[in-house]
Amino acid sequence: MVKLFEPVNIGNVELRNRLVMPPMGTNFAAEDGSVTQRAIDYYRERARGGVGLVIVEGAYVHPLGKGSNMQMSLIDDDKIPGLSRLAKAIQAEGARAAIQLFHAGRQVSSMIIGTQPISASDVPCMLVREPPRPMTLEEIEETIEAFGEAARRIKDAGFDAVEIHAAHGYLINQFLSPLTNLRKDKYGGHFEGRTRFLVDIVQRIRKKVGKEFPIICRMNGDDYFEGGITLQEAKRIAQVVEKAGVDAIHVSGGIYDSEYGESTAPMWLPRGFMVTLAQGIKEVVDIPIIAVGRINKVKLAEEILEKGQADLVSMGRALITDPELPKKAMEDRLEEIRPCIACNEGCLNMLLFLKSVTCILNAAVGREEEFRIKPAEKPKRVLVVGGGVGGMEFARVAALRGHHVSLYEKNNELGGQVLLASVPSYKYELKNIVPYFRHELERLGVDVHLGEEISESVIDDLDPDVVCIATGSSTVIPNIPGIKGDNVVLATDVLADKAQVGETVVILGGGEIGLELGYHLAEQGKKVSIIEQRKRVATEMIPAFNYYVRHKFAEFGGKLITLATVIEVTNEGAVFEKEGQKILEKADTVVVALGTEPNRILFENLKSKISEIYAVGDAIERGKIMDAVHGAAEIARKI
Repeated sequence: MVKLFEPVNIGNVELRNRLVMPPMGTNFAAEDGSVTQRAIDYYRERARGGVGLVIVEGAYVHPLGKGSNMQMSLIDDDKIPGLSRLAKAIQAEGARAAIQLFHAGRQVSSMIIGTQPISASDVPCMLVREPPRPMTLEEIEETIEAFGEAARRIKDAGFDAVEIHAAHGYLINQFLSPLTNLRKDKYGGHFEGRTRFLVDIVQRIRKKVGKEFPIICRMNGDDYFEGGITLQEAKRIAQVVEKAGVDAIHVSGGIYDSEYGESTAPMWLPRGFMVTLAQGIKEVVDIPIIAVGRINKVKLAEEILEKGQADLVSMGRALITDPELPKKAMEDRLEEIRPCIACNEGCLNMLLFLKSVTCILNAAVGREEEFRIKPAEKPKRVLVVGGGVGGMEFARVAALRGHHVSLYEKNNELGGQVLLASVPSYKYELKNIVPYFRHELERLGVDVHLGEEISESVIDDLDPDVVCIATGSSTVIPNIPGIKGDNVVLATDVLADKAQVGETVVILGGGEIGLELGYHLAEQGKKVSIIEQRKRVATEMIPAFNYYVRHKFAEFGGKLITLATVIEVTNEGAVFEKEGQKILEKADTVVVALGTEPNRILFENLKSKISEIYAVGDAIERGKIMDAVHGAAEIARKI
């Protein structure tokens, strides 16, 4: 990692390395937009981990630019003391501190700002679906001044730099893009008009903060939407902002309307897929370029720098997952890095539901001090039954605290349900979870027993002080005629390669497992139908993931049958009832994917015998990876 950990300058500010934490929303601010201790702890932890530059999440510069109810504010001077504490906390750990200037424009609901959203023109966002009001010239000037004053407050608070958010479809991007800027005045129409708003903001900021204070501009290299900004136009914009006086360009892409959420790239998009945008812009300017976009491996970050595609690299969600990523990389402890799998479950999805950001594999996000792992007062003998993610996390945390931990898994490998979840091709990132845990359990001295299904008598002989039951769940088998036929198999057995299917397949159940299995089989060329009782399939999935899998399933020739009830399975397929009609869906194989139920027998039998016994993950109730990991992490910190 030679290049990644070389010092680099942005303007006259030297960074200790070329690794950047980009701005990402957290919802950690107070309701009035002031900085909280929770936010300080969160950012301090990332700085402590060794990153060169921390760019704090977008903070709104104007009341009409607010993007969420728990977003940081830069609209008045009374926020400066809190911002100063935040800057000092980051800098005390050796990192440089910047903060992003944010205005949502049309990409916000009137429920947040209390009035109709504003924009360059009246073109609505397809996601928000509220027609915005075109800004008047007076409002434009007011907003330019708001950006300038916000930057002045950032400098007064002691930050090292400021970043302008001109990407991702927010207000400045709305002025830059021909898709959303239909104005006929000096701020619209031709290229010079569309870039004028950003240029005026840069120049106003420079006037407020002076010549030496670094200004970074985050901009799209591609809007990933027809009619929007492309790389060729982005190159011209980059040259304009360089001339206007910015010291570095942070190259991203995507807007809310983009089909697959490129700005918060999900796992099916290739790692580093935006790097070519940074490379293209680097070719036409002389200031430092920061690359971003699904860069979750330090080796990839190093490769980008070695190839000269960028001068710095942003690793966002990867630093949420593991704040110590830089330090571990510097010390050549790559296997100890907790992997970001780009699931968007704990970060993006929580924000969409107006909750605080977290991570499915890191329960300490936003609870850094509360969840700091501390040595146990008295080491105990801890027995973990089950080697899924919940059991492995419990064992990991317990071992870190100094307990003597044994883990028994009835199968011949660790992983449990995550092994099955990683089978569909688009979920390949999940395959990184088990190697991480396996390495950690070995490093921490956990006594792992594979291929051993533990019994009550063995537990009695082991005489543990603490037992954690992480035995997972089993498939629910409905009471339907023919369900035990020779042509019927379980979805879990198909995913585990324990059961084969024919060329035509009917899947009973359109939950997450059913839909993903349908995707997997249809991608292989099977003719697949999914029968679901509800109106919509896989409602428990993140909307973007649901959309992607459904559309790919349809592209592969898959068939969704909703509002239908299966009443019988025959040798010819499955009979379902829909709108009063009985219909046979022919298939060689019928697959059961109708949910699961907890394996609680061992827990129920032991709870009266063992004073300190816990159940985690699906052994409590069916949940997601995050439920299992967070539940286990919380309990193991207390034993």
